[in-house]
Amino acid sequence: MMLFPPHSANHALARKRVRSRSAWRLCSALLGAVALGAVSGTALAEDTTVHGWNTTGNLTVVDRFADEQASGIARLPDGRIVLSFPTSAQRHKGPVLATWTPGQLTPFPSAKAQGKLISPLGMTVDGNGQLWLLDEGVRAGSKAKAKPALLHIDPTTNTIVRRYALTAPAVRADSHVNDVRIDLTHGSAGTAFISDTSQTTHPAMIVVDLASGQARRILADTVSVSPVPGFVMEADGRLGRFDADHPTVPQGGVDGVALSTDSTRLYWSPLSSRRLYSAPTAVLADSAASDATLEGAVKDEGEVGIMDGMATAPDGSLYVTDIERHAIVRRAPDGTLSLVAQDARLIAPDSMAFDGNSILLTVGQWARLPAFHNGKDMQERPYILVRITPPAPVAQ
Repeated sequence: MMLFPPHSANHALARKRVRSRSAWRLCSALLGAVALGAVSGTALAEDTTVHGWNTTGNLTVVDRFADEQASGIARLPDGRIVLSFPTSAQRHKGPVLATWTPGQLTPFPSAKAQGKLISPLGMTVDGNGQLWLLDEGVRAGSKAKAKPALLHIDPTTNTIVRRYALTAPAVRADSHVNDVRIDLTHGSAGTAFISDTSQTTHPAMIVVDLASGQARRILADTVSVSPVPGFVMEADGRLGRFDADHPTVPQGGVDGVALSTDSTRLYWSPLSSRRLYSAPTAVLADSAASDATLEGAVKDEGEVGIMDGMATAPDGSLYVTDIERHAIVRRAPDGTLSLVAQDARLIAPDSMAFDGNSILLTVGQWARLPAFHNGKDMQERPYILVRITPPAPVAQ
């Protein structure tokens, strides 16, 4: 290294050269780092990722179905698990309603009764241990007029007790009956609350007096049951905007429903929305209540997520499926939200049933149906049924 006496011309020139060389080295280093990141994508030590998104580690696949895609699920008082296999979107060879044990589906309530079922979907068990089932009343590819109905099935005798035909004006030509809950505290025989998601843009809640069979259409086309205009959601990795004429993802109005533990409130949420709503069952069950009274009784419970199925735990909390997070979320009685399970295999988490200290969950692939892919079937068989052990045990 050459040394120059201070204050000389050569010294000033040398300092200028040193600064120039240092600036060039710094610029080269920065450009190199940018080029390295842009071209090779090499991760740096300080990079981070979302931790634990892929799975919470508490999910087990308990069965796989090669042909049948389960949707509804219910646990009978004797411990039997009932699954529904709707045929409105696609047909299959197996039973449309069956009790499940690992590796086996047994037609329910009997093999003969399968002929009386068309496309079973949502179902629930009431406080007396009776099973209530919604039948969409239409099969894929059929040009026959839909015949939606509510069925009462007695698990102790394995028989269909009564079929409640759902007709106009309670249902419309574009109705899509989806899920049901039974309130035994109103009406001499109880009251059924049914969600009509609608195949187009006319959702509503349907109320059935179980003694008379009389059905009413309420809250039709109101905000709490309707899709959010322009709503965008993610389903199976695809973004889709609500489009009644050309849907690219599953969409619609009121879908999942649930009752509070004391049956004083009904909860629901539209599929194309992230908000939860509720109303007193006393008002909803009142046939004399005006439209204004009904709409005024509805409470916006705040944002939860895009949900399909909903179930009430004994402690009063709501367990809801979350399509966008591929998860199940718990909403505590005070409104606090927590993640119960999250897993990449939950393509379209559907319906839940509490089974001991765990949850049985049906998993659909509805966003992969041909209707959303220009006629191409994107589903990957087999379909799965999973068991989830919640972070905190669910008391029975």
